[in-house]
Amino acid sequence: MGDAFQDGWAWWVLALAIGVPVLLVVLTETLSTLSRKNSPLAGPVRLLRNWVVPAGAVLGLLAFAMQSPAEQVWVRVVATVFGFLVILLVLSSFNVALFANASPGSWRDRIPTIFIELARLVLVVVGLAVLFSWVWKADVGGLFAALGVTSIVIGLALQNAVGGVISGLLLLFEQPFKIGDWLDTGSVTGRVVEVNWRAVHIDTGAGIQIVPNSTLSGASFTNLSEPAGPYSTGATVAFSTDDPPHEVLALLVDVGNSLPMLAVGHQVTANYLGSAKYTVSIPVHGPSAAGEALSVYMSWLWYAARRNGLALDGDCTDPLADPARLAAAVKIAAPSLHLGDHDHEPVVSSARLERYGIGEVVLTSGTVPDQVLLVVSGRASHALEIDGGRIEFAHAEPGEMIGQTALTRERTQAVTVAADVLTLLVIPLATIDALISRSPMLATEIGGSLELKRQLADEALAVRGITRRQLSER
Repeated sequence: MGDAFQDGWAWWVLALAIGVPVLLVVLTETLSTLSRKNSPLAGPVRLLRNWVVPAGAVLGLLAFAMQSPAEQVWVRVVATVFGFLVILLVLSSFNVALFANASPGSWRDRIPTIFIELARLVLVVVGLAVLFSWVWKADVGGLFAALGVTSIVIGLALQNAVGGVISGLLLLFEQPFKIGDWLDTGSVTGRVVEVNWRAVHIDTGAGIQIVPNSTLSGASFTNLSEPAGPYSTGATVAFSTDDPPHEVLALLVDVGNSLPMLAVGHQVTANYLGSAKYTVSIPVHGPSAAGEALSVYMSWLWYAARRNGLALDGDCTDPLADPARLAAAVKIAAPSLHLGDHDHEPVVSSARLERYGIGEVVLTSGTVPDQVLLVVSGRASHALEIDGGRIEFAHAEPGEMIGQTALTRERTQAVTVAADVLTLLVIPLATIDALISRSPMLATEIGGSLELKRQLADEALAVRGITRRQLSER
């Protein structure tokens, strides 16, 4: 027994018999704790417990406890496996230390996974070469030389394809854009839906445009989604030289500020260029909303310009200005206004027709109207504005009135929006007062209409658990 301890193999047997189980227990508890915390260190610890320690124990048993010759095949095989596992453990540990907890936006976070995988592959190959040279006494110098020559030949043969891949890797590393960003490459404008080694896939709205990475890396392009914040779209519009510039500028801003796509907390700006030309800048939430916002804006501007007697694109004609249309509209409104034969002419002489595009605000909340509107064609919706949204509770159909609070001199509680292309008969307050004095029934109906709207609004609020008092406090 003394000889066994003097030779040293008995100490190795005791160390392996006691140390390995204790080490496995410690690693098991550590792994359990790391797994509960979802720590990235759990991966290297699991590899150490399940593979590295058992393989090291077998190598220690063969090489030191049993004192097997180092040239024996089984010792070399186990040493090779153990060395390979140690290489994997070291690489896994470095990966966790460098990249697992990388701060967003840092250089470690921006490095694409493919770069990490390629570097890991190179290190594994180099590590295996050193391992085979040390354990098996292999000559790996010739292998590296052959690989170098082969790589040069393959690189020359595939330089165009490899160039695209390298360009893609550089784009992935630099990350000048990400999935969801909008790009303008000069020939293509759209949203990035995919980025791979070879090309960028851009959704133009009319299909997916494939742009090679080599094309993007060799030219300039614009990331419309950067910097973060509202994206501005705009247009240049022309009016008549007879239109007062300040009236036009006010109209351009008012129409733009009522757009639902407008970025919260931002306002439309307009500038006069001279020669009856103006520029408009509309801040929206992003490039995806730009097209719709500009389309809605230009259509609303057409209606608003004619309501205000301004000549958009130099055209001041308005189909609604035809006296025959106004007379026809008064006939439609006659039953609702209780018009007698002698009442038509005063209404025709004082009233006018106006038209609104779909979605335009006809009457804002919190204002005291100075005229009464009667729906001739189309439909309007009444809604309560709450926390930046709208709760719709009623509609105004042809023959129904809007803005009846002008008679009671009360502020409107709801916003009125054109649900369709809406044509309205605009009647001055003085004319309505004269009609009411001759027909008290009209006043009764207007009062009943106001009360019905209040009831419908209260019911819509009650469904959402909101009272009228809570609404006024918001």
